Amino acid sequence: MSNNTSQPAKTVFWFNDGKTPNVADSLDKNKEITLHRLDFKGPEADNWGAMSASHAYCITSTRQEVPEQYHAKAPLLARCPDLLAVSTSGAGYDTVDVAACIAAGVLVVNQSGGNADAVAEHAVGMMLSLTKNIPQTDRSLRTERGVKREAFKGWNAKGRTVGIVGLGEVGGRVARICGLGLQMRVLACDPYLTAEQCAAKGATKVDFDTLLKESRFVTTHCPYDKSTHNLIDARALALMRPGTIVINTARGGIVDEMALADAMKSGHIGGAGIDTWNDEPPALDHPLLSFKNLIATYHTAGITHDSRINMAEWNAAQVAQILRGERPPRLINPDAWEGFCKRFERVFGFRPK
Repeated sequence: MSNNTSQPAKTVFWFNDGKTPNVADSLDKNKEITLHRLDFKGPEADNWGAMSASHAYCITSTRQEVPEQYHAKAPLLARCPDLLAVSTSGAGYDTVDVAACIAAGVLVVNQSGGNADAVAEHAVGMMLSLTKNIPQTDRSLRTERGVKREAFKGWNAKGRTVGIVGLGEVGGRVARICGLGLQMRVLACDPYLTAEQCAAKGATKVDFDTLLKESRFVTTHCPYDKSTHNLIDARALALMRPGTIVINTARGGIVDEMALADAMKSGHIGGAGIDTWNDEPPALDHPLLSFKNLIATYHTAGITHDSRINMAEWNAAQVAQILRGERPPRLINPDAWEGFCKRFERVFGFRPK
């Protein structure tokens, strides 16, 4: 059966997160979709009224930015009987319970790759800045005199080893920049890729402990879930060679922040670049912020003008595809497809393609 005027209007809700451009701006251009622009501080009755009658939820992927009651988890799904899809604003999906969505027949999609260039460039920028002592030099030049240049002597990246944890969209780009651009040795740990697939991306596949032991730089580019919670913990840090530089532009919670602070205090870890935090932003008295050999950023690795445009347009395009009954390109939970098809047919009267 094809679409017809008797079908219900396609309805999407989105909470205004203050980011521009955003998916709502892109969805406004689609005349087939009715968009509800909501506010987390708005009347709950009004919010739930719009949500319970909608077919798609465009959700911010950073968990600290979304009140718990509006996370796409089982309680919300139960109150939204016609919800067909949850589409996150970025590559992450921390605000979504994927298993609950599978059980409900709700598709989950992300915008993986939309900001991959930005995050990869940020991670490599942190690596190079730390190995050249650029933050320390900058602060010294602004505040003191009589310091000898030799105090800021760094290292070349060329010929050294970078270990990439997660060789997906971002990790693959980091491998290319480091391997082809900087002529570094590139190791990767990724349980979802074969040795051949890693080699095609310019990396040698190794196990996690080998990566930790042999790398001069360790950079994380994996999703955050139960299996990666505190992946870089005290044990992992102890396995690293003295002077290793640790980079986390993936998700807060992958690096054990207190363990990293202890390893930096002891001098075992030579520097760190942290863009994603357990609490965002971290408290001003957070132990890591006291170290001069740490670069701290506001979860801004993926935030560029270019990536914002990509993520907004990709997000809107996937939502439109799903509401037309088409399989989206960045589907997180393919196991939900059959349940989704049944749910979609009940709502719109025809089975997805």
